[in-house]
This record gives sequence, C-alpha cells and structure tokens, in this order.
Amino acid sequence: MQESETPPVYKDEKFEYDIHSINEQVYEDNNSARQLPVEESHFTWRASIVGSLLGCLVAASNTYLGLKIGWTFGASLFGAIFSFAIIKPLSRILPPRWGGGYFGPKENCTAQSAATTAGGLSAGFVSGIPAMYKLGLMTTPKEDAAALVLFTISAAFYGLFFAVPLRQHFVVKQELTFPTPRAAATTIISLHDTLEGEKEAMKKAMWMGIWFLISFLWSLISYWVPFMDTIHILWWIGYDANYVPLMSADASWGWSFRWDFPFFGAGLMTPGSTVLPFFISSVVIYGIIGPCLVSSGYFVQPMGITDKGPTTQSFFLWPGIALMVLTSFAELFVRYDSLWRGVKGGAIGLYNGCRNGYYLTKKHVFRKDLSDKELKHMQPELDADEIFEQSQLVPSWWWITGVFISIIFTCAIMGEYFGMPVYQSIVAVILGFILSFVGVQAAGETDINPTGSIGKMSQLIFAGMPAHSIQQVRKNNLMAGNISASAAAQAVDMVGDLKTGQLVGASPRSQFWAQFVASFFAIGIAVGLFILFAEAYPCVVSTDLDEKCEFGLVAVTAWYNVTLLLTGGGEPLTRAGIIVTAVAAVVGVLAPFVREFLVPKKYHRFFPSISAIGIAMINTSPEVPLSMFIGWVAGLIWKRVDKTAYDNYMYSTAGGMIAGQGISAILQAVFKLANVAPYPYTGSCIERLFDNCP
Repeated sequence: MQESETPPVYKDEKFEYDIHSINEQVYEDNNSARQLPVEESHFTWRASIVGSLLGCLVAASNTYLGLKIGWTFGASLFGAIFSFAIIKPLSRILPPRWGGGYFGPKENCTAQSAATTAGGLSAGFVSGIPAMYKLGLMTTPKEDAAALVLFTISAAFYGLFFAVPLRQHFVVKQELTFPTPRAAATTIISLHDTLEGEKEAMKKAMWMGIWFLISFLWSLISYWVPFMDTIHILWWIGYDANYVPLMSADASWGWSFRWDFPFFGAGLMTPGSTVLPFFISSVVIYGIIGPCLVSSGYFVQPMGITDKGPTTQSFFLWPGIALMVLTSFAELFVRYDSLWRGVKGGAIGLYNGCRNGYYLTKKHVFRKDLSDKELKHMQPELDADEIFEQSQLVPSWWWITGVFISIIFTCAIMGEYFGMPVYQSIVAVILGFILSFVGVQAAGETDINPTGSIGKMSQLIFAGMPAHSIQQVRKNNLMAGNISASAAAQAVDMVGDLKTGQLVGASPRSQFWAQFVASFFAIGIAVGLFILFAEAYPCVVSTDLDEKCEFGLVAVTAWYNVTLLLTGGGEPLTRAGIIVTAVAAVVGVLAPFVREFLVPKKYHRFFPSISAIGIAMINTSPEVPLSMFIGWVAGLIWKRVDKTAYDNYMYSTAGGMIAGQGISAILQAVFKLANVAPYPYTGSCIERLFDNCP
C-alpha cells in the first residue's frame, strides 16, 4: 500500500485506503489474460443481494467505529474481494435457475456497488443524529423510529439520484484520479484476468475470513471474560508496588490495554502521518499535561464536565473542535480551484436539472409540444468521451423525476416530524446537491469524502434561519447539516462506484439498479443498528454528558458543541481556554496552506495530520490511539519481514479485524438488552470489582 501524498482529514469522515498505486492503469489485454466470456447482463439479483449483505457487515462495523471515534470506512474493496470469493464458487456449483452461471468482472462491479451503497448510510447516525438527542431535541430512537426511517429514505435516494448528473461531470468530462475506485477496478479485473488472480483472490478472502473469525470470537468471549476485553497493566503494577500515580494513570486517565481489533486494523491501514500525531498528542494531553495540571489544582478533575471548574476534557474540547472543523474547511479552500470547479459544476447541474424538469412537466403534465431547441436539451447527443451506448445509461427523466419526488417527500417529513418549514427543507436539499459536487471533487482528487465539512457548511448557513424557539432553531440547524452531509456522502460513494464501473466496463444503468436495491438494505441496517445501540447503551443519546459510556462519541461531541456555538449556547470558556482555542484555530487554518505551498510535494505524506491532533484532544479513551499505534507498528514489522505478504494481505487482515468486532458488538448489544449476565469472574478488573469491569 502506498500512502497518500496528502494526509487524510480525519473526523466524522468516511475514508478508504488504496492498496495499489493511484497511478496504476486498468487494462484488460495482456499476454497472460484469459479470454473471458461475454457478460450478457451486468445486473443480477445474486450480485445485488450478496453485495448488499456484505455492505451490511461494513455498516455494522462503521456504527461501532463511528460511535467510538467518529470514523467510518468504505466498503468498495471489501465488497469487491468478498463478493468474488462467495459468488465465483457458487456460479460453478449451482444451476443457472438457482444463481449459477458465469460470474465476470462487470457483475463483480455490480456487487461491489451494492456493498458500497448498503454500507454507506452510517455517517449521520454516529454524529448529527445522536447530537440531536444529546440536546434534548427528540424523544428516544425507538419512539422516533418512523421519523428516522423516513429521513434515511430521503438521504439514501437523494444520493442515488444526485449521482447520475454528477457522473457526467466528474467521470466522463474530468480525468480525476479517484484512488480508491481505481484500486477497486484494478482489483476486480485482476481477480478475473488470470487463474493466478483467482487463486490470489481466494487467499485474500481466506486471510480476511480468518481474522474476521478471530476478531469476532475473541470479542464475543470478552463479554464474559473481562481479561479478553481490557488488561489493566498499570493499575496492577501500581497496586503491587503501592504506587498510586501508576494506578491513577489506568483508573482515572484510561491508560489501559484493550483488545480493540478494529483499531488494530485501522492502524495497519492508516499512514504514520496520522497515527503518530494521534498517539503522541494523546500521551502529551492525557499522560503529561492533564495529570500535572490536576496535581497543581488548575484542573478540578481528569475527565467529565462540571461547574466546579475546568477539567482536562472540558479545557481541550474547544481547541480540539477548532482543529478538526477549521482544518477540514481549510483543506477544501486550499484547493480553491477544485472547490470552484465543484461549486460551478453544482450550479450548472442544478440549472440543467431544473430546466429539464420544466420541459418534462410541460410535455407530460400540461401536454404541450416542445420546440426543437427544447427537445435537443432534453435529448442531448452523447459526449464524445462517453464509452457506453444510450441504452446502458440512466435516462435523464429517471433522476429528474426521482429528485422531484424526493424533494416533495423531504419537505413533507421535515415538516411533519421535525417542524422544519418547506423553504428551509428546499434550501437544505439544494445545498446538499451543490455540496455534493464539492465532495466528489475532493474525493476524486484526494480520496477524502468531506462529509463533516459539508454538514458544518450547511449548519453555518442555517445559523441565521428563523424559528419560533431556540429548540426549533437547533433542530433545523442539525437536520440541515444531516440532510446535506448524508445526501452528499451517498452521492460521493455512488459516483466513486460509477468511476469503477467506467474503468471495468460495467454499464451505469446496471450499477444504478444495484444501488437502488442496496439502498433498501442501507436504510434498514442504518436505522436498526442505531436503535439497537441506543437501547443497549443509553449513554449514546443521553442528555447527561457525564454519564459513563462505552463509546467515545467524538463526532457526536463535535456536532453537539458546534450547534450550541452557532445557535447561542454552551458553557463559557476560561481565559486560558480562549487563548488555547484561538491558537488551535490559527494552526488549523494555516497548516493545510503551509503543507500545500511551503512543503515540497514529495514530503507531503510526512506532514502530520492536524485533525488527528484535534481528535486526540476530544477523545477521552487513550486505549484507542494506543491500539492504532500497536497496529501501525505491527504493520511496519510485517512489511519489513515479508513485504510481499504485507502488500497482498494487509487490507484483507485489517478488513477482517474491523468487520469481526463490529458484528460481535451487535451480539453484545443484544445480550445487554436480553439481560444476559456478563463477567462471572472479575479477578482482572480494577480492585476485582464488577463495577470496574469494562
């Protein structure tokens, strides 16, 4: 795996890592290639269903990871490899009527598109939506299930319909890199190109399956065996040595070792420019500065937020948010040319869509004839760079009608369930459409899907929107951010899949149908998992910010506090807190410009991730950066010992670790709701007390 030359922006973002060179070209003609049969149908139900189910696995992992630290992972490479490993053998064993028959690269691309779509709706449920509950703007997820499902439907299908005009602008007309979609295309073709490629794919799937089982079983058993969840090394050493500071480092500051397989996997995939700043900043803040200032009496306690005075957590909260939010904005503006192209493309796309919608209404509703000029606009000639026939493309009236229905649907549910005026709903949808162009431009060039930045932009615009109460102002503000961020996130993912299809040769229409089918899986799994975790772990939606929680809720905390800031609220900062926040804001704004214009490009990949430092300030679970650091170091050792195995199986190993514990977390949540007793033995817990177990 080559590290991206531009450090990724981490917060409530979705990201994937390229396992091939971003400059690697996809090709089909080589001496060792097999003569592949013609694929009669690129869309099949077997590919759509298998891909959707694989996407649901990723959605489960994303919900767990997102609530922990605010990160989500895309499903394209996972879906490409695992769908091949499942469908290819079945295609030879089963008769055609039961799902057998030839399985080629174009159908594999369909399965991969379904996986990405089904796994892509978790972002809102690990950030903006929990923040609404934290602010007391909604009742409970179980009672609000209808509202959540209807909102998710609107977000899912906006992304689906927005992707069609976005494809024309970014896939056909622009030669953007799209690193992860290109890697997915290269992977798919290599799987089908030779017998060796097929054997290698099965090995990758085997590695992924082995680590999935290890992660799943280990995490599942840890529900009853606390030693397999957390090891309190420092506390027990301090206890035996009668050294209280060492015991406090574990019990009060969270410096324990946790078998956190998803973050071991994340560390494997994440470049050192992110892992090291995240880990070192956590050590400095929660291992040095915090304990020293608590000992001196400046901080009244290590964690929590209290009116008695500043704590380490409350003091570094706003500096961390400043670094996260302002750095993500600066990352967009530092590429001002790309930002302008994205906004301009969004405005042109919006104009063309409205114009064609008017022509469709005039023709089919008012039964009036169109002029030759209007007909030409309705049925433009294929672009010279278009490689597909008209019958393989998505007709304009499909996406125009879909967007029109979605707008009406959104206005209805926003008004009925969230109290948002119609005009504000329409503004939020328009923002989502235009900012989707910005998101695709950023993802196409840097592989970063800036969902958090898009949400914050919408919140900033909605800060001045009127409402009858401060509660309604906050609800409208958060829902505007949720609409724009969720719709743009889905659209960016789907355009990336269309880029993969362009490289593989899979028709856009077949991918559209696969994404349509998978959207129903995405809606069900995203809402269902959120309700499950909220019921099993009430702290996810509790208005008590000091309640002990199994999850770090980093992204939730950021959305919560930004909403308070924009709508007038929140606790006042101390003078020192204001100074540190101001310094962090300046660093967050300037750092991307320094990297882009002052640091030679060949050194960009070594430039530390400023957003990772911001996350370290907000994250109150030091075991997370420790786990990532361990995974990163293990990756360095593995790469040095056997570089070939590392290059071939690193992603498979990491993907298995992430998915395994995500599924185990679902079962553990079910056990909690069913009142299954955990921890029959508590000898490894602090003071051997049940209350001190994980």
